[in-house]
Amino acid sequence: MIRKKTKKIKVGNVYVGGDAPISIQSMTNTITQDIESTVKQMLELEKYGCDIIRVAINTDEDAKAIKEIKKQIKMPIIGDIQFDYRLALSAVKYDIDGLRINPGNIGNEERVKEIVKACNDANISIRVGVNSGSIKKEFLEKYNGVNENSIVESALEQIKLLESLNFNNIKISLKASSVPLTIESYKKISELVDYPLHLGVTEAGTPWRGTIKSSIGIGTLLAMGIGDTIRVSLTSDPVEEVKVGKEILKSLGLRKEGLTLISCPTCGRTRINLLKLAEEVENALETIDKPLTVAIMGCVVNGPGEAKEADIGIAGGIGEGLIFKKGKIIKKVKEENLLEELLNEIEKL
Repeated sequence: MIRKKTKKIKVGNVYVGGDAPISIQSMTNTITQDIESTVKQMLELEKYGCDIIRVAINTDEDAKAIKEIKKQIKMPIIGDIQFDYRLALSAVKYDIDGLRINPGNIGNEERVKEIVKACNDANISIRVGVNSGSIKKEFLEKYNGVNENSIVESALEQIKLLESLNFNNIKISLKASSVPLTIESYKKISELVDYPLHLGVTEAGTPWRGTIKSSIGIGTLLAMGIGDTIRVSLTSDPVEEVKVGKEILKSLGLRKEGLTLISCPTCGRTRINLLKLAEEVENALETIDKPLTVAIMGCVVNGPGEAKEADIGIAGGIGEGLIFKKGKIIKKVKEENLLEELLNEIEKL
């Protein structure tokens, strides 16, 4: 993979674009002005590896809460603004780290100018967000409906408006619930601009379907070298979005931190409860922040042999298992003690 070099911008303490690592984003589902609930969810997201968090700013009280929330978390906060330009100005006033707006639904150009001036003065970036449901009628008619051309032209129009106001601290998202449309839209705009791109398949669905759609859509683009920050959209706890995002990046070699779990699909040779064991290991290590490859294998054929590159692993036997490190067996353990002994050895590592 050769990653496209885009413009590097800063969102709070996190760089996006250029040679910066690809960051993971999510969005809270709390009422933002409920500071206690919002902070609690954000801290949980930080624990699982979220880099940037977005919140809905629906009222002035939501905007005012940002100042207090920022005292309790480390990751930068982006304010999601719909329609009311005054909420964008209020969010900037109360130290938001970035804005997500659709200039087309903010109103007249004077209102956009006010937002741009406030963001320029505070050195705050703006994400221009376009999705398949927010395309102007004239572009739908020009390009015969919703497709990559009408989506990209909508984005370019909004980008040109910001550029005409001498604002270039921009990142872009073009989201659709269709995976092929998402891929084609990002491919097209990547050829036309050098602003950093925020990837996502919008409204992807429940964890099972949404994970598949997001992995294919986001993963395909990242494998092409397109994309600088990602958000997996799931109808679920936001923590699940972050966990899926991390796995997408790790599977492409774009993030090294955290657990890489290797486990076999099981077969007639498997004589221990491997499914339960693999799930227990995954749950026990899911917040680990150091690179660690663990193999949970059903037998010695798939154990130290095929999984010898793992930092540590288990090869199942009959009611027992072998624990090995880098392909070398270090001990034999009864099945009921395998999890505890494995975690003890990982702690030593």
